[in-house]
Amino acid sequence: MKNSKTVVGAVLTTLLCVPVSRATTAIENDKNIDAPIQYFLAHESGSHQHEKAHEPEVSHQSEVNHQPEENHQPEEVVLTEQQRQLAGVQTSVIEPRIYNQRVYAPGEVKVNGYSSSLVSPRTDSVVISRHAALGDEVEKGQVLVTLFSETIAQSQAEFLIASSNYSRAKKLDKNTISESALVEAENRYKASYGELIAFGLTPNAISSITALDVDAFGQYELVAVRDGVVLQDNFMQGQRVLAGETVMLLADESDIWIEASLPATSTFPVQVGDTAQVIFNGEHFTAQVIQQSHIIDPLTRTRTVRLAIRNTTHSLHAGMFVDVLFSVPTPSPVMAVPETAMVRSTDGDWVIYVENEASGAFTPVEVQRGEALGEYRRIEGVETGTRIVTHGAFFVASELAKSGFDPHNH
Repeated sequence: MKNSKTVVGAVLTTLLCVPVSRATTAIENDKNIDAPIQYFLAHESGSHQHEKAHEPEVSHQSEVNHQPEENHQPEEVVLTEQQRQLAGVQTSVIEPRIYNQRVYAPGEVKVNGYSSSLVSPRTDSVVISRHAALGDEVEKGQVLVTLFSETIAQSQAEFLIASSNYSRAKKLDKNTISESALVEAENRYKASYGELIAFGLTPNAISSITALDVDAFGQYELVAVRDGVVLQDNFMQGQRVLAGETVMLLADESDIWIEASLPATSTFPVQVGDTAQVIFNGEHFTAQVIQQSHIIDPLTRTRTVRLAIRNTTHSLHAGMFVDVLFSVPTPSPVMAVPETAMVRSTDGDWVIYVENEASGAFTPVEVQRGEALGEYRRIEGVETGTRIVTHGAFFVASELAKSGFDPHNH
């Protein structure tokens, strides 16, 4: 019995050092091993085989099956005619052509200096009364203001004397008055008349001096020298105004100026005679460049471009701020599409949608976005003669996204 236990212990020690499967095989081949030991080893071997049977079997084929499937379907989408109509999808063939390049500049409405006039006394005077107010439309020759001046009173008196002497000298016989005396009387008359004209009196006002009352001496009137609107009247009745001081400003608002400010560093080729669009409160006006300054404003660091505009509707008034869009044609034909034709892709690139005229499918094509050309945008990356979506591109992009395709196959 002792020998039997010794043998069993030796066998167990050996089994601990070898795999169960190999130990089982060895015991089965050894007929001298006791039955209990054979049962134990056989049971252990069976349990390990059972666990192995439940382990997932990994094979090369399984790894291949778990690889992500590549999408080989075409990156395009087809729309029905109903979808096109509901979404307003429009297509057209694009080709190189001349476009108008636009540049924005802020502008201000100014009085036309060539069709406006300042009303001012030519000698120190006192305002007696006004005959026109701010905003009034006046006609040429209309009385604007009545003034009084001591200098005018003295000139009027001298004119009366000179006029009387000259009239009497002309009536005298040549034997009674010398030729030189007649010439001197005539010259004094002309000088006094010219002085009153220089002071701003009209010929009608001068001719009526002889009929003036004594109380009216020194009074004179300033009249409008052109048709226009009173844009300024900075004076009050009884106020003393100096010679040359502005009493009123008259301007013809049917022809005004727009002064646009361009950056000092701008290289935009603006030329005299070019046209531009002036926008105010949604209303558009056509203006023409008449001048451009060659001096940079020291405060705003801009250069001024002056435009003339016909303001027949009187919608624009001096002091208003407007938007100015300069328009210059491109030097050569370029490829451009409407702004509505481009959309952003998922990775931030700009794409347009090209139509396959045979199948009716739309395919996204990445393009390079250039400068703005009015309502168009210059692009690169598409060939001439290509039919693209010009309106409704966003709808096409959404339909393509719903189909599960990545427009860039990323």
